[in-house]
Parts: sequence; C-alpha cells; structure tokens
Amino acid sequence: MMMNGQKVPPLEVAVQLPDSKVAAMENSGTMSGPLMGTTRPFARKAEVLHVALRLLCMATSVAALSFMVTAHQSSSVSIYGFKLPVYSKWSFSHSFMYLVGVSAAVVAHSLLQLLISMSRLLRKSPVITSRSHAWLIFAGDQVFAYAMIGAGAAASGVTNLNRTGIQHAPLPNFCKPLHYFCDHVAVSIAFTFFSCFLLAALAVHEVMWLSKSKY
Repeated sequence: MMMNGQKVPPLEVAVQLPDSKVAAMENSGTMSGPLMGTTRPFARKAEVLHVALRLLCMATSVAALSFMVTAHQSSSVSIYGFKLPVYSKWSFSHSFMYLVGVSAAVVAHSLLQLLISMSRLLRKSPVITSRSHAWLIFAGDQVFAYAMIGAGAAASGVTNLNRTGIQHAPLPNFCKPLHYFCDHVAVSIAFTFFSCFLLAALAVHEVMWLSKSKY
C-alpha cells in the first residue's frame, strides 16, 4: 500500500472477542468444532411426549383401580320360583384382587416417574439423565406392562364366566341380576389393557432414547 509516495506495510487487524462472549457462543453451539458438554438425544417435544404418556398411564391406572374397588352390588334372583338374595364384590375373586394390587403399584410407579420428569422438564433439564436411568425405568415399565396384561387376562376370564355362566345351571348369566357390578369390572379391565399399552409405548420410547444416546 502506497501513502504519500512511500510504501507502507499492510496492516493486520485482529479482533478479539471477550471471553464471556466466546463462552456463550460455545455453550449455544454457534461455533464450529467440538463443543463441550453433552447433547440431548431427544428433542424437547419428545420429552414432553414422554411426560404426557406417563401422565396418561397414571390416569388410566387410577381409573382401572377406581372402577374395580367400587364394583359391588346386592340383588335378588329367582331360581325355580324362589327369590334368593345375591351379593358380589371385587374382593371375592383373587383375580380381581390381583388386578387391584397391580394397578395400585402402577399408579405409584407412574406418579414417582411423573414427579421426577416434571421437575426436570420445568428446570429445562433432560428428562432422562443417563443410560443407567433409562435402563432402570425401561425395566420398570416392562415389568409392570407384563403384570398389567396378566391381571387383565385373569380378570377377563372370571368376568366371561360370570356372563356366560355354567351350562345347564339355573342361573346361566350371573351378570343379569348384578349388571352394575359386571359393568364396573368390564370398564376396569378395559382401562387395565389401555394402561398396559401405554407402558409398552413408554418402553419403546426409552429404547429409542437408548439407541440415540452416546453417554
């Protein structure tokens, strides 16, 4: 570069950013090159979906538990012209008691996981913190899913026997005089299978997290 007839060496201009701005750019991921820290395997929408599935699973489990424990009714039937009182309650069947116990355990499990996930979501932290955490809740969801489907299948067998009755018996349809009881049991079983489906969906969600996670 020439100035007043004299050759002047070119100027080198260096711009130095403050350390605070460099650190902010590194944390936000706007600079190229390796970044410090870990990235989320799941986007924020996927984490919200995980929490929503957990909330829905807890709601269906509460519904299954509530409908079953309120299943009781007194009535009377006529057999060969004689009026006989009948009374039915969920605690009279071991299958129904098993469904109540498993549903209560799923409610407790879902509530605990929901509280943990919601607190992390509100703090804008990852809902699933590590691979060990993902494996732990995956194992829990799998175990409870199998337990729920077993409870629903056992309760369905008893309910089907109540509706069809025993052949050549004077009371072939037990649910006819006790329709309120049988309806509550049927709704409880439906919510039980729905809870099993939601637990399976959560397990698939956690498997996807494990497949994308690198830490």
